[in-house]
Amino acid sequence: MRAEVLKGHLDALLLATLEDGPRHGCAIKEALCEATGGKLDLPTGTIYPALHRLERAGLISGTWSVVAGRRRRTYKLTVPGHEALAGARQSWQEFADTISSALRSTPWPATN
Repeated sequence: MRAEVLKGHLDALLLATLEDGPRHGCAIKEALCEATGGKLDLPTGTIYPALHRLERAGLISGTWSVVAGRRRRTYKLTVPGHEALAGARQSWQEFADTISSALRSTPWPATN
């Protein structure tokens, strides 16, 4: 899938990966890849800046831990993050419904 298709939707996708509980960055990347059947296997250079942006916006919160001698940051949704995800889902559904309607309609009348 082309990266430009994701513009405006990456934040909602990342929030959705955290809906069932906290995850560290690599697990978020893996969850997104798995949920899309491998179609969204995004580079870490895309994932981490977006996570930092979501954290600065207060939609997720992160904590540091040490696992097997390595520091890792685990992220979880905040209350505003849950609200933002719900809003993004509603907006996406409205958008998808509108585009689907236009694409499956009968041919549009021609203008002369």
